[in-house]
Amino acid sequence: MITIKEAVTKNELIDFIKFPFSLYKGNAYWVPPFIKDELKSFDKQNPIFESVQAQFFLAYKEDKIVGRIAAIINWVEIKEQHKLKMRFGWFDVIDDIEVTKALLDKVTEIGKANNLEFLEGPVGFSNMDKAGMLTEGFDQIATMVGIYNYEYYPEHLHKLGFTKGSEWHEFKIEFKNIHMEKYGPISQLIEKRYQLTALTFKTTKAILPYVDEMFGLLNKSYAELETFVPIKQFQIDHYKEKYISFIHPDFINCVIDKNGKLIAFGITMPSFSRAFQKANGSLFPFGFLHLLKAMKKNEHAELYLIGVDPEYQNKGASAIIFREMHNGFTKRGIKYIETNPELEENNKVQLLWKNFFPIMHKKRKTFRKEL
Repeated sequence: MITIKEAVTKNELIDFIKFPFSLYKGNAYWVPPFIKDELKSFDKQNPIFESVQAQFFLAYKEDKIVGRIAAIINWVEIKEQHKLKMRFGWFDVIDDIEVTKALLDKVTEIGKANNLEFLEGPVGFSNMDKAGMLTEGFDQIATMVGIYNYEYYPEHLHKLGFTKGSEWHEFKIEFKNIHMEKYGPISQLIEKRYQLTALTFKTTKAILPYVDEMFGLLNKSYAELETFVPIKQFQIDHYKEKYISFIHPDFINCVIDKNGKLIAFGITMPSFSRAFQKANGSLFPFGFLHLLKAMKKNEHAELYLIGVDPEYQNKGASAIIFREMHNGFTKRGIKYIETNPELEENNKVQLLWKNFFPIMHKKRKTFRKEL
């Protein structure tokens, strides 16, 4: 018999967070989160809950945890964008379709009670969270912001009548394939023609004044994508606190116009995936040492975010970002670069890499079902 129980207390939420640690034990590709960070994200003091409603459920079979799921309603998405979507996320389950069905039935029940029209996931609270179930690339290590799952996950959803929602592609690029003989002169020409200036940073503190502008530019850059939900200021403050400590100044590049306005930025990171695996959910006593090592010496970088003002998207401003990234990667000894998930229809971003011989090595999807 399968029993679904809501995780409410701190200990129950810790059980919710820890379930994948046992499910993926020994798996070379799953990247664990930090348990305390996850617990903090679920705390009702998280400002995301000003506009989001979430409940967390565990599935039990013979008194053993066999699955988990979060039922999420993003009220900004519903009230401002009129998308009557019931979200599900943090979905993990043993290879038993009856457990999957029981978990999704619980989320469906909440969606119907709130008069929502369809169920879709896996997604997070907002666009800044992990999204998309892996459908190709099960032999590739996850990025820090990418979901990993077993191959049977999408099989379960297909059998339960779910269909494709959104799809993301991920690419791997060898650094040796990025030739600056072309982009160097072009970037200089663009700088001069449009009176643009590239910014680099020496300290994290120097980056902070530009972070709000980056998110504002992100909202502007991706507004045309049907699935994009604008990021609110309180969310910006939360993600700034959550991620800024992981970003080394060498991996942030900005471009400003003659008035000092931010018109383009790129954020990359050294890959922390192996370091997170070694830390195994805890920053102490030794987890932070693995992170420091990954920060200082790493051949693998991840393209985290890139934003270009629509006014400059066809004017080659991205060439300046690439030049600055190339300089930083050269200094750091980076050998290959991995993009984070890019929406299938986001041609503007994918065109940025077309001359670098990108290899698509992962695909992921959300799955949806009418309620």
